[in-house]
Amino acid sequence: MSANPEPKAPAQAASGPASEAESRNVAEAAREKKWEKESFMRAFFEGSFRLDLLDPPPPPDPEKEARAKPFLDKLREFTERSIDGDAIDREGHVPEDVLDGLRELGAFGIKIPQEYGGLGLSQIAYNKALSIVSARCASTGAFLSAHQSIGVPQPLTRFGTEEQKKKYLPRLAAGALSAFALTEPEVGSDPANLSTTARLSEDGSEWILNGEKLWCTNGPRSELMVVMAQTPPREGIKARKPITAFIVESDWDGVEVAHHCDFMGLKGLSNGVIRFNDVRVPLDNVIWGEGQGLKLALITLNTGRLSLPAFCATAGKGLLEVSRKWAAERVQWGQAIGKHDAVAQLLGRMAADTFAMDAGVELTSAMADAERLDIRLEAAIAKMWHSETAWRVCDDALQIRGGRGYETADSLRARGETPYPVERAMRDLRINLIFEGSSEIMRLFIAREAVDSHLEVAGDMVDPRAPTGRRVTAALRGGLHYAWWYPSRWLGWGSWPRYGKYGRLATHLRFVDRTSRRLARNIFHCMALHGAGLEKRQAVLGRIVEIGAEAFMMTATCIRARQLMEENPEDTSPQELADLFCQQARRRIDDTFRKLFLNDDVRTYSGARSAMEGRYGWLADGLPSVLSEEDLEAQRKHSGKEGSSAPTAPAGAGR
Repeated sequence: MSANPEPKAPAQAASGPASEAESRNVAEAAREKKWEKESFMRAFFEGSFRLDLLDPPPPPDPEKEARAKPFLDKLREFTERSIDGDAIDREGHVPEDVLDGLRELGAFGIKIPQEYGGLGLSQIAYNKALSIVSARCASTGAFLSAHQSIGVPQPLTRFGTEEQKKKYLPRLAAGALSAFALTEPEVGSDPANLSTTARLSEDGSEWILNGEKLWCTNGPRSELMVVMAQTPPREGIKARKPITAFIVESDWDGVEVAHHCDFMGLKGLSNGVIRFNDVRVPLDNVIWGEGQGLKLALITLNTGRLSLPAFCATAGKGLLEVSRKWAAERVQWGQAIGKHDAVAQLLGRMAADTFAMDAGVELTSAMADAERLDIRLEAAIAKMWHSETAWRVCDDALQIRGGRGYETADSLRARGETPYPVERAMRDLRINLIFEGSSEIMRLFIAREAVDSHLEVAGDMVDPRAPTGRRVTAALRGGLHYAWWYPSRWLGWGSWPRYGKYGRLATHLRFVDRTSRRLARNIFHCMALHGAGLEKRQAVLGRIVEIGAEAFMMTATCIRARQLMEENPEDTSPQELADLFCQQARRRIDDTFRKLFLNDDVRTYSGARSAMEGRYGWLADGLPSVLSEEDLEAQRKHSGKEGSSAPTAPAGAGR
């Protein structure tokens, strides 16, 4: 892999930027449309609380558990001895000897099957391994996660040919770092505008890859990567803009590290811009076939997202430990600060939320291992909810620690105080709300699946692009369907004594049961009110998703608490935490229901449009630009406006 040669402009898609309809069609074509397995959350959004799908939770594989224990013990010992998170954060680099130590333990092949040189362990064991490493250093944990959750091993294990598996999986299991290359400078969540291209050579013997990828985690230090590129449409390939996945080796001619990215947090992360200049890729290095790349990426992310909740739960546990100790030790105004109600409210919520995060990780990991349910919704919900909750927990922890939370661990250490790295945790955690699907994209993804059954019945009825005949047919079909469906969403047994085996938590499960039917009715009401315009009402869709997410987490928390109490009946603390979390979640759900139809969304949207048009530019009057003159000049040149009278960027225009 060459580094920083003379740059070459990346290839651009000949057809130019995709339209809104085109982008929607590309994304829709890549969706997993079939539900071959049952889905707890799909049923929930339809108004059916299928607790039987989760209770009892899938049991772990005893053989895999037995094999996982010695590995996890050795990993914990190595992590405590060899990984210094503060040093890695300070130096901005994970040392090679740390990666070598992880390689020797087999940590880069945790889920790769044993027949290909991996450990062949479960999702549960994998998440525990990530938790152990990230407890010391989130950047080092990201190396393991980016390699195995979204890098080459995951798609190759699921979609690769036997020849591809034999060729690459042993290398990957031995620690050949891998990366996932999808995002581009102009392409984030809109793959229809992908500009990286691959075309067949004149003799048809190989692919010629050109383009540029942004924010490739592990990319600058990787040996292998999965690269998504637009390939020419041709006979037998359905998509008009096919996207294909390729296995690319980093030392091939034409693969360049164009830039190493530096971030707010995860300072030790290896992440950068990777450029491909006429890279020759063998035909055998296509994964799953032409035009299947975007679908491959989305399916890979379904399970790959489960690593982020594990990171978040781990961070929550560490921050709770720091906060509870400080709240008990720090005395102000004659008593421990944790006894002052203002601080106690923060600490109590932290404890409840951390227990819920742990419960969510345990349940979704078990669901992934069992492979008997479709977990695309649960994985997306866990990613969204855990990342947002962990950020709130960290914010509360910093507030409890006060100035010591804002101060770096190195500074605390230098003046003789306990160097709790709360400041580093905040910087490291923030990215979780963005990568592998931002919170906004997660809400849209989940919402699309939440209304899927309604669209199957009456999609043409609310689609202005559908011909009149299809809309009339859909109206008739929808009328017959909803004549029985809607009244049935008012009927159900969500009252005492149902779920009695859960003791004092039964009342919360009965609430979730009722919430399922209430939410299904409200989804129908939203579709009836907004029609085709519902897809534009993203704040409304987000609230629908938030209600479902809170209900799922309530369910996971009750199941986990009951499990723990069955293992140790004398300890009632899990039940206490679950009860507290559920009480708080119920209030959030009720509040969100009220905002479904009584909100300020339209006015806020109008305000945003005015802001973009510059109507509020006077707010920054009198302030200097956050950019230097040199930066402004470079910006004008980059946008092709050199010499124009482009306005000076206002303060805060740093994006």
